[in-house]
Amino acid sequence: MPINFDSALGIHADALRIRTQRAEMLATNLVNADTPNYKAKDMDFQTALQMAASGQKSAALNTTHLKHIAGNGENPFEAATQYRTTLQDSLDGNTVDEQVEQAQFMQNAIQYQASLEFLGSRFQGLTKAIKGE
Repeated sequence: MPINFDSALGIHADALRIRTQRAEMLATNLVNADTPNYKAKDMDFQTALQMAASGQKSAALNTTHLKHIAGNGENPFEAATQYRTTLQDSLDGNTVDEQVEQAQFMQNAIQYQASLEFLGSRFQGLTKAIKGE
């Protein structure tokens, strides 16, 4: 009987992928902290996880004609993407607060590590089951 990794790992593999994309988004915010008019973005993790659980890959528009432009798929969880509200306005229109972004990045990194360790234990369990231990 073949092992179905999707059912064996559950939603945790998707959670790890979403955490990775959120880390990229938060890192982009930090890099653009001095860019005028840059708007800080974040991801609603629960919405993205629900999209992944339901199999929805994108919030893109449906194409009804062959000449319609399809989405490029850069952000499969575009519906979960939100703009961060500022605590203090800046003169150049930038909404990145470095302290908030660093705190969010570190929290996401800790949650990423926890998901990674959980998946590692799931793989160890599968390995033991295959070996018959």
